[in-house]
Amino acid sequence: MDKTAARRLSTLFLVLGLLSLADLASAQDYVSGHGALEVWDAEGRAGVPLWVRIWLTILQSTFISGLVFVRRNVEARWAVGGFFGVFASAVLSQTLTDIVPLSGFIALLHVLFWSPALYVLLSRRPFLKGRSIYAAWSALMTFVILFSFVFDIPYTLVYFDHLLGLDLLT
Repeated sequence: MDKTAARRLSTLFLVLGLLSLADLASAQDYVSGHGALEVWDAEGRAGVPLWVRIWLTILQSTFISGLVFVRRNVEARWAVGGFFGVFASAVLSQTLTDIVPLSGFIALLHVLFWSPALYVLLSRRPFLKGRSIYAAWSALMTFVILFSFVFDIPYTLVYFDHLLGLDLLT
């Protein structure tokens, strides 16, 4: 692992640790669901509307299908890496800290890990470089991240508002 990757990983664990200290409440203090301050667990996922389940299937399929393109395309590496980064961070936060898996926390992970992919996709614009399966995938991937951020950014703000005890957004 190079120094930059080690530094990023250390920063991630520091942020997770600080969030863990800030959120000392237990999961019993929250209800399961998909709202920013609800626990994103099996019960919460089971209770989402049909359109959200369909959206989650499209989202996961788009990220995972990026595996086909990672060998030759940097945008796909950033997207797939961000997808697995969210998963690994969520698992590690549950294993190593007391962070309650609120939907707002998961949204924060999305914003942290998917923003680099979105930046690369928008700055390099592979979806405008001819007609190909990769161009179509990169257009869909860009849309998936942007649409997700419509929900993830407000959820992240509500989550931080809650952690800081401001209660301006709840």
